[in-house]
Amino acid sequence: MGQFLMNTRIHTGESSLEEIARLGIRKAYIICDPFMEKCGRAQELAAMLQKMGTEIQIFSEVVPDPSIEVVAKAIQGMKELGPDGIIALGGGSAIDTAKAAGHLYGSMNGGARPLLAAVPTTSGTGSEVTSFAVISDTKAQVKYALRDQALVPDAAFLDPRLTLSVPPAVTADTGMDVLTHGLEAYVSVKADDFTDACAEKSIRLVWEYLERAVLDGSDMEAREHMHNASCLAGIAFSNASLGICHSMAHALGACFHIPHGRSNALLLPHVIAYNAGLEESGENEALLRYQTIAEMLGIGGGTPKAAVHGLIRHIRNLMKRIRIPAYVTELSVESETFVAAIPEMTEKALKDNCTATNPRVPAREELEYLYKKLCKGGSV
Repeated sequence: MGQFLMNTRIHTGESSLEEIARLGIRKAYIICDPFMEKCGRAQELAAMLQKMGTEIQIFSEVVPDPSIEVVAKAIQGMKELGPDGIIALGGGSAIDTAKAAGHLYGSMNGGARPLLAAVPTTSGTGSEVTSFAVISDTKAQVKYALRDQALVPDAAFLDPRLTLSVPPAVTADTGMDVLTHGLEAYVSVKADDFTDACAEKSIRLVWEYLERAVLDGSDMEAREHMHNASCLAGIAFSNASLGICHSMAHALGACFHIPHGRSNALLLPHVIAYNAGLEESGENEALLRYQTIAEMLGIGGGTPKAAVHGLIRHIRNLMKRIRIPAYVTELSVESETFVAAIPEMTEKALKDNCTATNPRVPAREELEYLYKKLCKGGSV
């Protein structure tokens, strides 16, 4: 028996953020990174709520790859305010911090989590609608992928105006994260008709609008469609989960501090080839699923493997056009240092929750082989 859960009320389009005042929050705890406060976005949001008589406290200590320590600080601030609403403003790091802190705060107060609203300012993680949160242990250099339905926000506000100032490199990285979410959800062992619909649409939108958004950040049409694509992919993988591209990216990012979307992009062509069995004889279900995506995108091929080779080639070409490198050695990572870290990263990836829903069950040596391809000379 399957199930498809969609617990978040989604507000879309320009000016959708103005609807946040209708939530009826009396005490709002806004969680964001320092830039959101410095540029005035947090204050603008606070002003909207204050017009309705809402008491506001801003927590602006969110960091990339949110840590256990930051989550603990956020909880302490909640204890002081006693909020009935938590608002996450920012990218995946802010939203994941709010999810984890809100859930733990609720558990400390009889299990009643305050209302959680997410206001994404990047188009990438889809965290505004998912049951996932990724929290880092900086001492152990491990990223923990948490999953619980209690983490799903109650409301999301997809206002594309908030993404207009996102730099091209970040737009590219987060956009590749969306593409990876869609593709991994589509070939997941838990995929179904409902998740497929969301995954397919998100992939189409990324294919059409990501490059436009990177080349012209003021392209509002591209920004809006990428914001929607991110959310749709989030709905897909929140129900179908992900695969080893994310498992390996979590370990890679934690070890070398490479942005999550870029980590996924580096690994994606290699993971597709592995899952599809392109270096082996015969066909498998993942191969045929990737073929369906290739054909949907207008990428032909006389055979399933030819179509998937074409899909990989087009993904690599897209990465070149939006200036995402193909190798870790292009990111100031020394080959020797990277190779030395492969056993530890592999161990972490095998234990990652996302590995369980990958279409192929990987052996340790297979993940090590995929990691080695990130050094120049080991391409697909």
